[in-house]
Amino acid sequence: MTDSRRVVAKRAENLSPAMPYVGGGAEAKRGADALAEQLHGAGLGLDFLGLRADVTVFGDGLVRLGPIQPEAGEALARLLVMGLAMEMAEHADCQGQSAPPEAPAA
Repeated sequence: MTDSRRVVAKRAENLSPAMPYVGGGAEAKRGADALAEQLHGAGLGLDFLGLRADVTVFGDGLVRLGPIQPEAGEALARLLVMGLAMEMAEHADCQGQSAPPEAPAA
């Protein structure tokens, strides 16, 4: 069973020779490596030891975070909110607005 984006598809445990898994796996590896680098830079690398690339039975790449502690989830949420707030502020500056929008609380 999958959703419309096929992100909850079952893992590719029984690979099919007709399915191109390499592209999805490579895309997932790039995404997982990029995320791992950013998490490490934020001091959260050891909190996401289960982070890995995966591929679905359809050949779609996935990045799995693995099990994490609640504190790590909260820290990741704060980082996402800060990043979005910075992006919104940059966008406001480009649009010529005098004051950037306030960041939502995490």
